Amino acid sequence: MTETTAPAPQSSSTAARPLNLADVFEVIADAVPDRAAIITMDGTYTYRDIDTRASRLANHLLSLGVQPGDHVAVHSKNRIEWVEAFYGCFKARVVPININYKYLREELQYLYSNSDSVVALIAPEHVAAVAELDVPKLRHTLVFGDDYEAALAAASPERPTGNGRCGDDHYVLYTGGTTGNPKGVVWRHEDWILAALNAGRFGAPIESVEQLGQEAAANESPMVLLALGPMMHGGSQWTMANGHVAGQSMALYTEASFSAETAMELVQHAGVTSLTFLGDAMGRPVADAILAEPDRWDLSKLISISNGAAPLSDGVRAQLREALPGRFILDTYGASESGATASRIDDGKDGPVGPPRFGASDDVEVFDPVDFTPCPVGVDGMLGRTGPIPLGYYNDPVKTAATFKEIGGKRWSIPGDFARREEDGTIAVLGRGSVCINTGGEKVHPEEVESALLRHADVFDAVVVGTPHDRWGQQVTALVQLRDGAEATAEQIREHVKSLLANYKAPKEVLFVSHVPRTPVSKVDYPASTKLALDLLSD
Repeated sequence: MTETTAPAPQSSSTAARPLNLADVFEVIADAVPDRAAIITMDGTYTYRDIDTRASRLANHLLSLGVQPGDHVAVHSKNRIEWVEAFYGCFKARVVPININYKYLREELQYLYSNSDSVVALIAPEHVAAVAELDVPKLRHTLVFGDDYEAALAAASPERPTGNGRCGDDHYVLYTGGTTGNPKGVVWRHEDWILAALNAGRFGAPIESVEQLGQEAAANESPMVLLALGPMMHGGSQWTMANGHVAGQSMALYTEASFSAETAMELVQHAGVTSLTFLGDAMGRPVADAILAEPDRWDLSKLISISNGAAPLSDGVRAQLREALPGRFILDTYGASESGATASRIDDGKDGPVGPPRFGASDDVEVFDPVDFTPCPVGVDGMLGRTGPIPLGYYNDPVKTAATFKEIGGKRWSIPGDFARREEDGTIAVLGRGSVCINTGGEKVHPEEVESALLRHADVFDAVVVGTPHDRWGQQVTALVQLRDGAEATAEQIREHVKSLLANYKAPKEVLFVSHVPRTPVSKVDYPASTKLALDLLSD
């Protein structure tokens, strides 16, 4: 799928380029133009292909009069145009805005308005929804398909130059909004690359952008990465960009809905070496599919599994080990507001791991939520990270001030995760503070109880929320989706949790549901889950 016109490689006399993702991609494209950048079930797209088409899109956007820093909405399920839009926007010094394609009118109205998007790149199936919005700042729309292809064909394939691209250019990621309206996290490119996109190089120093091209050319066996999630989710964007910063290849899942069987077809087709799940909601179906038909797919090239968006519970982790023996599991902790904060390799030797625990660098601390002093060992607090972190939230100075704080002469990001420093120096990540349950004065982190529930053989999926209780203020309430044909009772589920956790953490109510409410990126939807629990309890 290579275009006949390609940009000329950068000469050795070219001045050093800024730490900007568009420049990084161009340097990699010069170094390994014929290497696969994106692999789908429909075809392979080289670095040259993506670079040239992204340049055409950038030149088209510039012809529309976009200015540096303008926001461009990308409103689509996964398709190759999403990747072109991602890099094309950066080439033009504008910012791609990730639009959740499952949002309805009021949600879309909020996101388009809050982001101040001036152009929208839209898949055909979402055109009608955007047409209903009242967004005065939205000046242009371009629909993927014939109109998009005509616009690219009419635009120059030459890379935009002389527009002042730099490390201060912005990248904005709208959060999933699992506990409220989405927030646009604003990063400088340089900080974003160092904090979130350098894990593919194991955090090695970046002396220059040109160095990355030299490394890519020297690597004759690049990895093939696959993030099983939508590109409008930060985890998928960051997985792809991590791979491209290191000159690796990315498999892109382009089916309209998630299917574990279809995902394994892509793993086999692309020769995926590293597979990232968006938590249990994808990990469990994949394990089930492989265990049901262990000889159906050739997964011999797959060497590692990692989690994104949410940690893998012990139950799903054990099932994946059974389905994919010999692979290591890379646990990562990060947030839109802090980047890739920590990671660890789980080789399965330690048994159930409980709350995710990571080695801590000097850039990570656990703070008292009241006075923001460092917590002693064994005391729960709020996890913070310093170093290269975001500038704040777009159009929200109040939440910016609440999350990004000056402490001890340093600027810290404290996005709301509870954590605890352990005796061995590691940090255990306990869960999101905004969904913590206070029952009789005891704090219960839903993620810990959910992990215990998922270790029951009859439980397919589960979510835990707090619901009102006259005596304890809140009670622990579980929504449980049983496996097909399973017949576990509520009492059996409670006793199972009590065998693993303190009694006060066991759910007082177990409500059986056909499915657990989740967001389009497979995170638990806590507001929807709480509403469902309250509705069921009121029946």
